[in-house]
Amino acid sequence: MIGPRYTPLVASLPETVPFVGPETQERLRGRPFRARIGANESVFGPSPRAVAAMRAEANEVWKYGDAQNHELRQALAAHHGVAAENIIVGEGIDGLLGYLTRLVVAPGDAVVTSDGAYPTFNYHVAGFGGVLHKVPYRDDREDLEALIARARDVAPKLIYLANPDNPMGTAHPAASVAAMVTEVPEGSLLILDEAYIEFAPDGLAPRIDPADPRVIRMRTFSKGYGMAGARVGYAIGAPDLIGAFDKIRNHFGMSRISQAGALAALEDQAHLAQVRAQVAAARDRLAAIAAENGLAALPSATNFVAIDCGADGDFARRVLAELVARDIFVRMPFVAPQDRCIRVSCAPETEMAAFAETLPQALAAARAG
Repeated sequence: MIGPRYTPLVASLPETVPFVGPETQERLRGRPFRARIGANESVFGPSPRAVAAMRAEANEVWKYGDAQNHELRQALAAHHGVAAENIIVGEGIDGLLGYLTRLVVAPGDAVVTSDGAYPTFNYHVAGFGGVLHKVPYRDDREDLEALIARARDVAPKLIYLANPDNPMGTAHPAASVAAMVTEVPEGSLLILDEAYIEFAPDGLAPRIDPADPRVIRMRTFSKGYGMAGARVGYAIGAPDLIGAFDKIRNHFGMSRISQAGALAALEDQAHLAQVRAQVAAARDRLAAIAAENGLAALPSATNFVAIDCGADGDFARRVLAELVARDIFVRMPFVAPQDRCIRVSCAPETEMAAFAETLPQALAAARAG
């Protein structure tokens, strides 16, 4: 045989990318978007201090990044009031989800998640041969009771929960999540994906003992800190679990430029507070735009708003296509009934005005089609 001999598992998988990025769409369309408000990036941008730190570190880019992420781990530990042994840094939450899946999921192992939740996690599970067991959303929120009930039935290695949720923007109160942790079956690990927690109301994040072996919390610099392109994520968990990442992670996976930027961003909490305020104002603006068009915006604890288009998924897909045709990049949930919505990221007024101008045209075209 000429060429690589793939494993049976890899040979059985489709060639796929979980998300079709705006750059890919722009290449296919032959022109740029006017408003890039679909990937939940922080259009408000990173801290100027982070930009300056990354610019300065570019002169040192001939060096590998610190394989231990020492300074950033120490700073994150101090920020969260935990020990450095409770912190692992990696290439975004996506990278950490891949490492964690590799650590615990063997072919045939059960994994529980919600139908329509973050698809990149499912991609990693499939890549290591895990078997996904999905429960539906309830009232546009992840159903905590159903997740635990399914976990009791199938004894999964992992249970995935995003709070606040992507793609709906909804959230559960801290007490409900803390209670869920106490119900995690023996031998299972709850992934609490808190990528959007910086945008949530104060008090939404539960207090969880960082040494609790039943849960690992994942955070990122991609959202509130405005550094999606730098690929910096981290997790908080029990020391034994955090230490296990060293068995399989890419020890030089972190760019020293990204490390420097994340450290400076963490130190600039004033900028984060400013972004939080801008996002809150933009959420209100999106809700008003929806109402002006006879649509309803779902309550959001994130930097995006899910807008109910008032019909089914086919209609929402037509609305999305008409927005894209008019150079407005947005996305939508994949699974019914959540796919009746489009999902629009918060942004400065220039982008919000472009969306406000274009949405009535897109709705009219979708209704005519």
